[in-house]
Amino acid sequence: MIIAVMSAISVTGRALFVITPGFKPVAAIAAITGFSLGAEAGFLTGAISALVSNMFFGQGPWTPFQMFMWGMIGFIGGLLGRTGIMHKKIPLILFGIFAGILFSFGMDIWGTMSLYGVFSMEAYIVALTSAVPFTIVYAVSNVIFLLILARPIREKLERINNKYGTFQ
Repeated sequence: MIIAVMSAISVTGRALFVITPGFKPVAAIAAITGFSLGAEAGFLTGAISALVSNMFFGQGPWTPFQMFMWGMIGFIGGLLGRTGIMHKKIPLILFGIFAGILFSFGMDIWGTMSLYGVFSMEAYIVALTSAVPFTIVYAVSNVIFLLILARPIREKLERINNKYGTFQ
């Protein structure tokens, strides 16, 4: 139930920011879930968020790549959450930048393969280069959403986890 609620928050956030390309809270919500509840919960939140939000924005062959990339951001967030370091601002900022770059690099793999039918390093480099503005916007949005949402959501998730022992 908790993962469904976190995914719903993520999908709603993506819908609210539909007019701003690249400025989305999905990676931040998946990461915060991972920080608080573990790698598996973070992965599921990211993957489900992509699948469900694409029911509104359009499913396609890119959906599994989005599911994997946002899921991995949540998973990595869960691994880092075990260290306790994600309670500080500098690590949150660095993770937000990392998540923006990781998502863009991963989606550019799909873009290259869909355009050429196979992976081409030359085409991938072109895709990465042309995606720089999007990557910057996405990384900045991750940082903003993490700085605003990490503490209040983490506190609520940890309270639920402590009370009910849902993710041990």
